[in-house]
This record gives sequence, C-alpha cells and structure tokens, in this order.
Amino acid sequence: MTVDDVRSDGAGISAGSWFDREFDGAPLMAILRRMGVERSLRVAGSAWDLGLDAVEVTLQQPEDLEALAAVVDAGRARGKRVGAGTIISVDQVGRAVEAGAAYLVSPGWDADVVRAAGEVGIPILPGVATPGEVQAAVAAGLDWVKAFPATWLGPGWFRHVRGPFPDVRFVATGGFDAGNVEEYLDAGVRVAAVGSALEDPAQLERLAGVLERRR
Repeated sequence: MTVDDVRSDGAGISAGSWFDREFDGAPLMAILRRMGVERSLRVAGSAWDLGLDAVEVTLQQPEDLEALAAVVDAGRARGKRVGAGTIISVDQVGRAVEAGAAYLVSPGWDADVVRAAGEVGIPILPGVATPGEVQAAVAAGLDWVKAFPATWLGPGWFRHVRGPFPDVRFVATGGFDAGNVEEYLDAGVRVAAVGSALEDPAQLERLAGVLERRR
C-alpha cells in the first residue's frame, strides 16, 4: 500500500471523523506486541472472529514490519483495516505506511510525529498521560488520543479529564483484560485495548460478553 492509497482511503474526512467511523460500535481493540508473523496472524484472527475489528501491530523490532504487512494482508481479505503502534519517530511513519498501516498509534506526545503523519495523510492517535498533553493534542486539531498507561492513570483520571475536554475521545491501553476493562469504559474511555488476554480461552469468552453488553 502506498501513501496515495492511505490518502484515498480517508479522502475528504478529518482524522477525528476517520476514527469516529472506524471505531463506531467498537469498544475494544486488539494490540499485537512483538508476536512475530505466525502468532500475530493467529491472534489477529482470534480478535476478528470475536468481533474486535480494530487491530494494532506494534513496531518495536525489525521483524515487526513483516508481521504488520502480513496482518494487513489478512485484514484486507476480511475487509479490516490494521494500525501500526509504538510509533515514536518520524522515520517510522513512512515505514508503517509502506507496510500498509491504515492509522498510527504513539505511546506519547510528539508534535513532530503528529506533523509527519498529517503530511502523509494518515490518521494518528498520539499518546497522552497529562491534561497538558491532552490540551496540546486539542491545539493540534486532534480529538482522538491514546491514554497510556491507562491502568496506572486509573479510571478516575478519565472522569476528571473529560470535564475540561468533553469532546476528546480516549483510546486507552496498558493492563486491560476482561476483569477490569468495563470499569474504564464506564469512566468514559471510548475504546480499550487488550493484548495477551486474546490468547486465553477463558478471557476470550468473557471479552465476548463485554462486546455483547457494550454494542
């Protein structure tokens, strides 16, 4: 997939509108972290079978690009778009786009990375953990952000931050499973991300229940 393909996929809509559409009816997403190609494909398949349309493959080691490209191809066959996570440098933006990522996710706030994503026309969820970082994202024209590490911040953080920033939508990551994810959705998190829980059959059954209750 080229930069032009990514641009045409989201042509005429803002990044916020793109995420509004992509995460509509999707309270959970899957994060595949350093799993390699075969495991990434297996876990992505489990996520899609469960009903988790949103899948993110993190880029932390060279082989992760191969895993991203493989999951992108598998997702395309199912009509699913795949994101690239742990984007912490401008160089990664281009590599993720060339591997076929439809959107980017960063663990922290970096204006240069956000700007680079905008220049190639790919939506991005920058990471935030303070009101100041949320405000910086709003000033940059963003209304979707990633809160990390969410379970360290706690559900109360989301309730408080939504006061001054009622229009910001939070994708929360870091430490979620079927046992705690609904507490954060109740606190105002728009999408919560799960990872290793997707390889636990008992967790999969409970996550299916979460999806059923939240849709």
